Amino acid sequence: MKKYAWIGIILIVIGIIAFAYQGISYTTREKVVDLGPIHMTAEKTRTLPLSPIVGGISLVGGIVLLVVGKKKG
Repeated sequence: MKKYAWIGIILIVIGIIAFAYQGISYTTREKVVDLGPIHMTAEKTRTLPLSPIVGGISLVGGIVLLVVGKKKG
């Protein structure tokens, strides 16, 4: 396969994942209290949102690259 086709396939996969999950969640630990021997931490879940527009652009770009890759190859 050509370089354009591989990049197109990767973009299509990223677009599908962006539509399916709509965001990436991760957990962080933060110190709440630190008084001598007493330590308290809290786990906070944060989400990095992925817009459906990002998924759509990635999907369309991947399809375009697949078509261009087939025409050149």
